[in-house]
Amino acid sequence: MQYPVSWLKGTTLGESIASQLRLRIINGEIPHGEILSENRIATDFGTSRSPVREALKLLSSEGLITLQRMGVQVAGLSLNNIEELVDVRCLIESFAWQRIGADYSEIRISTLNQIIDKMQLAAKHRDIAEFAHQQYSFHEYIITEAKHTRILHLWNSISGIVKTIMLLTARDLLTQEEDKIQYVIHKHQWLLESLETREPAIIQERIETYFTDSRNTFAHPHFAE
Repeated sequence: MQYPVSWLKGTTLGESIASQLRLRIINGEIPHGEILSENRIATDFGTSRSPVREALKLLSSEGLITLQRMGVQVAGLSLNNIEELVDVRCLIESFAWQRIGADYSEIRISTLNQIIDKMQLAAKHRDIAEFAHQQYSFHEYIITEAKHTRILHLWNSISGIVKTIMLLTARDLLTQEEDKIQYVIHKHQWLLESLETREPAIIQERIETYFTDSRNTFAHPHFAE
């Protein structure tokens, strides 16, 4: 199956190759244990080995591949890996939402509402890439607005995998019934409403509930939210 990956592309050729390989690995198209060859990848993408090395370095830093003497072996993304990813996201976003909640801004509320509106529009048109992009933008906006260099650095270290999982999630979600789609959108609205209360306890409770729900509703990468 082909996936709309235009918004996954990076600013360099190496990052773009990494995005394509990451998608195939997480989706299972490139299975766990498979050995990848720099030459073969370069041929497949019609490029030199230099951007391929850049791509493999990125994927190695994410733990999706391991460097072997005879080549590169695919480690993949296990269910445990995904659960740990959700844990890290919960820690990052708990900090970011609380920090934003302590510095209330109508402009931020308006921006987040606009993103949710775009999610609704994408859902109406069953636009997988756009829905995933807006969902990612919602979470990234809060993290960048927290204006904390180390938290942002941590987020950037997992953002490639997060984007890819959201794309696969959107692909599955937008084939389901409308009430399930609206449930996911409502979860984001529910988080936004917690900011409007300006109550740290409510913000924290909703963040924890959001990620608890995410842990409980997936059985493989395609169902992580």
